[in-house]
Amino acid sequence: MTESDLWQSPWADRYASKQLLELFGQRSRTYHWRLMWLYLAKAQHTLGLPVTAEQVADLEHHLESIDFIAIRDYELRFKHDVMAHVHAFGDKATIAKPILHLGATSADITDNADMMMFRKALQMIEIDLVMLLHQMKQFAHKHKEIITLGFTHFQSATATTVGKRTTLWMQSLLQDLEDVIDLIQALPLKGFKGATGTAESYHNLFNGDYEQYLKMEQLIAGYAKFEKVQAVSGQTYDRKWDVKILSTLSNIAVSAHKMTNDLRLLQHLKEFEEPFGESQIGSSAMAYKRNPMKAERVSSLAKWVMSLYQGAVTTATTQWFERTLDDSAIRRLNIPQAFFGVNAILRLLQGIMADARVYDRVIAMHLEQELPLLLTEKIMMAMVQAGGDRQEAHEIIRQATHKMTLSLKVEGKQISLVDLLAQDPRCQLSRTELETILSHQDVAGFAVKQTEAFLRQVEQSLAGYQQVLEQTDIPDLEV
Repeated sequence: MTESDLWQSPWADRYASKQLLELFGQRSRTYHWRLMWLYLAKAQHTLGLPVTAEQVADLEHHLESIDFIAIRDYELRFKHDVMAHVHAFGDKATIAKPILHLGATSADITDNADMMMFRKALQMIEIDLVMLLHQMKQFAHKHKEIITLGFTHFQSATATTVGKRTTLWMQSLLQDLEDVIDLIQALPLKGFKGATGTAESYHNLFNGDYEQYLKMEQLIAGYAKFEKVQAVSGQTYDRKWDVKILSTLSNIAVSAHKMTNDLRLLQHLKEFEEPFGESQIGSSAMAYKRNPMKAERVSSLAKWVMSLYQGAVTTATTQWFERTLDDSAIRRLNIPQAFFGVNAILRLLQGIMADARVYDRVIAMHLEQELPLLLTEKIMMAMVQAGGDRQEAHEIIRQATHKMTLSLKVEGKQISLVDLLAQDPRCQLSRTELETILSHQDVAGFAVKQTEAFLRQVEQSLAGYQQVLEQTDIPDLEV
């Protein structure tokens, strides 16, 4: 039997980056657990507990001496993953074996290791967001003056610009970046608090000296480069942290889904097109098809990530007292996959925005078709300034524009709005005045200036990432 005969996760061969897959892989997970055992022993040695420098060095020397076959055999025997790792680590670090896991409960190791891994994963997502915002900044700047139809209810509305519309997507993603940064800074270690959070085992080791125990936690936090340790906990860290993590990742998925909804609709209008490979096939039947498959994939992955948030909420609400194990399986599945999903989403969007095409002639054609309607508010203001009644002017324009659009829809004929209004005796404006208003092309308000101001804000937010931006390439996707 080969790997091809068994189900394989699509995250590995289609979606997520190798760096993130490695971070949540079994080797990395084991390594982070062993770091926690090392940090615990190192702090205990520093504070005078019966842990020798030689034992600390032995643990450090064997951090990466991982025998997965032995671990598996021990777990089949013990039905306990952490104790399987304790014994397998002790088989390698024989000098340190007598003091390995001294005073600890399983979650002292696993939960603190999880926080280290989650922080690293969030830092990867941070860079993914920075890369995407950088790509979008360039795109928005390039297209900031291309006037395009605005849409409300997906019906033609007051014009905007391609660049200004892009800033709306960017604004959501910039908020997501700020949330990720805040979460990275806020994440605490659970600390080492034993089976029910009272640190009873450490109380015994330190003969009731609370200050020594607190020093041990602070030393470990320092080794792990965490500024904060939870003041209190049960056996595990507060599962509300999982809710915060999944909420932050889910919010990124929300931003991406909204953005790709718009991109897919724009591609239908032929105003925008995501990159399409020279040999890429859009349909096995319809050879002409150029589908927005990358944007569609983002939308699909975003739905998945958003669905995972509820699992974190449900898990946090059903934790009994100091600990219950019904959080274990769902956390193993949902948290890594939420990171994989967001990582894939952001990499896909980077690829889309790096080589997206904007068809300005199609945009101009659509704008020209709707321009008379977009200028009707200017006509209404001019009618009032000429002595007319605002409400009557509104009704005159409503009747004329509805007649114009109905003619186009039913008969396929474009009737001149100027003709309709000029023939209406209630209209205070002459044909010449109407034509002058309809020739006016300044229909996008402050869109360009708003775009420029927002891009300066983005530039400030990305200022600290210049080295990363220079060294990081747009990711190559597997498929």
